[in-house]
Amino acid sequence: MSQVEWIAVDWGTTNLRAWALAEDGSVLESAQRHAGMDRLSECPSEYESALLGLIDPWLSAHRRTVILACGMAGSRQGWIEAPYRPTPAATEDANAIVEAPTRDTRIQVHIAGGICQNSPQDVMRGEETILAGLSRFIPNLDGTAILPGTHTKWVRVAGGKVQRFTTFMTGELFGLLTGASILRHSVSPEGLDADAFASAFAETLAAPESLSARLFTLRASHLLNGADPVASSSRLSGFLTGLEFAGAASYREAKEFSVIASGMVAERYRIAFNRLGVAFRMFDPEECVLEGLRATRNRWLSK
Repeated sequence: MSQVEWIAVDWGTTNLRAWALAEDGSVLESAQRHAGMDRLSECPSEYESALLGLIDPWLSAHRRTVILACGMAGSRQGWIEAPYRPTPAATEDANAIVEAPTRDTRIQVHIAGGICQNSPQDVMRGEETILAGLSRFIPNLDGTAILPGTHTKWVRVAGGKVQRFTTFMTGELFGLLTGASILRHSVSPEGLDADAFASAFAETLAAPESLSARLFTLRASHLLNGADPVASSSRLSGFLTGLEFAGAASYREAKEFSVIASGMVAERYRIAFNRLGVAFRMFDPEECVLEGLRATRNRWLSK
């Protein structure tokens, strides 16, 4: 492999992803593992060990490799806390990058800071870097960006800055309900029934106050009618996504929508927007975060 100039890292709640990059920014190698923040303790050395376990083959004994990370490694429970910048805030800011303590002399780790909002109170880590990448794909971005995940973000972006945002715990609620509630006996988190999702989405969007009651119909339908677990799971996802869209009403007034998602998650949002008859553009999250890390590094080097 050609010499690695630097390493880009996206450290999420669930996964750790890394890319070895050449001097021109091209990807030489990539890797990921289930070593997100929720799998690690608050000990900095555990973060260093997890990272080295992923990138060790890319390191040289003769030089110190610079690593730029975004995401949960910079949280209060992470490697080292990186500062938040209050909205409105630029998607990348060289002044918000901090150096993490390391023992291995082959690496020098820097972590990008997040963005906070004081009214209503909210925070993001990692999504700002994804948005920096999105801004490279859509010059003069002015609209709403949706970043589905464990904690889904709806973000108003304009003038190269995050103007305001709201976090919806849609993914985490789905995980809790399918894994720890009575509904776990009636749903299968695998697969997607598009029709079941679409109808449930429309029901909850029209009357979000009835969500709690609708949730138990999934259990009753399984007991009384032997409802298909995949269809029930899709209805559950539709219910929660409908609640999210209802809560994001003010963001749905934008003229341009960008959804940063892939796989089955992307398909759910595609169904939702099509149900509303609203045009949107879909972007790959991996491409966006990598481009955002490149942009952040360039801003940092030009500081």
